[in-house]
Order: sequence, then structure tokens, then C-alpha cells
Amino acid sequence: MEHINWYPGHMKKTRELIQENLKMVDIVIEVVDARIPVSSRNPIIDELIKSKDRIIVLNKSDLSDNRANEAWVEFFKKQGHDVLPMNCMSGYGVPQFLKLLTSIQEKKNEGKVRKKPLRMMIVGVPNVGKSSLINRLTGKKSAKTGNKPGVTRGKQWLNLENDMQLLDTPGILWPKFEDPKAGLNLAFCGSIKDEILDVATLALELIGVLQSDYPDLLKERYKLEDLGETPLETMERIAEKRGFIQSGKRIDYERTGRTVLDEFRAGTIGKITLEKS
Repeated sequence: MEHINWYPGHMKKTRELIQENLKMVDIVIEVVDARIPVSSRNPIIDELIKSKDRIIVLNKSDLSDNRANEAWVEFFKKQGHDVLPMNCMSGYGVPQFLKLLTSIQEKKNEGKVRKKPLRMMIVGVPNVGKSSLINRLTGKKSAKTGNKPGVTRGKQWLNLENDMQLLDTPGILWPKFEDPKAGLNLAFCGSIKDEILDVATLALELIGVLQSDYPDLLKERYKLEDLGETPLETMERIAEKRGFIQSGKRIDYERTGRTVLDEFRAGTIGKITLEKS
């Protein structure tokens, strides 16, 4: 897993796009996955944005641990950022987000005769929910959405109903993951295309994390009396419970792995945060 290296050409262009347009915006909206608030923050974004004002959106907060959400809000606030837990698909947190933007715009235009629209840039790694947030802000499907990373393409200036303007950018990852755990966390949450990873192996890694941090949720979801001594044993018990057995009583690791990954990503295993502040 430590050799994950995924940097399509459009991501290089995105970096250049951010650099070129940063001076045109007043504030940057960084969307991160609330389940992995560190791994889903691209260090290149920090390098590019530097001292520009920023709002951090903890998206998919409905899928993450509530206590962990509260802790991450406090963590980012201490760094000087505005931060909001949101669910951009359902609209949770959108009214508070709009209220915050209005407050920032009013402060920007305070005492000025000619009022200027607040101009924003939205950034984040693939599949964290940027397009869903944009569609909520514009009230229409301005941006393509999909459960596969890399759907958004090119540069789009979008006009919001409150006279604000938003620059969307495609998702951007970094050339190589220095921390193997960050690559795994992104893969668990679907920010790296499954096609480039072995699904069964990835799911086995995830089961190991859940067995350590959320054993009760794992037992409850898959109706297991006990977990195995190893993640592999637990995976095999899940397969047996679900009937994922091939001819010759062989475990269908691929199907089991796909099921565990899908159910984790959908939140059906439970509210889980893989990184604690």
C-alpha cells in the first residue's frame, strides 16, 4: 500500500489553476472528509493557500463519530479557521454555512460605497463532496456529482443566489503518499479509485482498523458473537455469516471485501472516524 502513486495529468493542471486564481478570491473553502480529517487534507493545499482566509467543511459528518466531530471542530478553530460539520448531500449545515458566508461578505464590504461580491474558491481531494456542496449553494445541479473520484473537470465560476461567486476546481491529490496510512484512509473512504487497489486486501486492512477501534459495531453489523484473533479470521467469519462461500467451501474474499467497504462507506456499519484529533 505504501507505493500508491496516483497523479493524473488533470491534477497537475488543478494545482496550476489554484495558483493562478488564488489572488482573485477572498476566501478558500476546503472540503474534507469528517471520517479522515487529516488524510483528506492535501498538504499541497496548505502550501498553495498559505495565509488566505479559509473555511473548513467537515463533510459526511453524518457518517463519522459525533464526539470526534466535536473534537475536530475545536482542533481546526484553534488553528484559526472557521469550521462547520456538514452533510452536503442532505443539506445538513447549509443554512449555517450561508449565514457564515453572509457575515464574511458584510465584513468585507463594511463602510464601502460600492459593494463587491464575495469570491470564493472551493478545493479538496476527490470524492469528499465538493460537487454536492456546490449544488446546495447554487440550488441547482451546476456541478457533476458521482461516487467515483475524478468526476469534476476544468474551471467553473458559479454565481450564487446571494450575489456571491464561487470558483470550483477539480479534486487534487498529491504525487506520492509519504504516509502509507493516509493512502489507506483515502482508499477506505473511496477517494482513490478501487480499480488501482486490491479490494480484498484493502477490506482486510479496514477490518483490522475496525476490529481495534470499533469492535462492537463490527460484531453488531455482521452478527458475530466474537471477532477472530486476526482480521483475516474476522473477515472469514463475516463471509460465513453472509454466505459468501464459493464451491469447495472456499471463502469469496473479493465479495466479502466489497461488501465491507461498501457498508463502511455508506455508514451502515455505524458512525466511524478513522482519525482522532
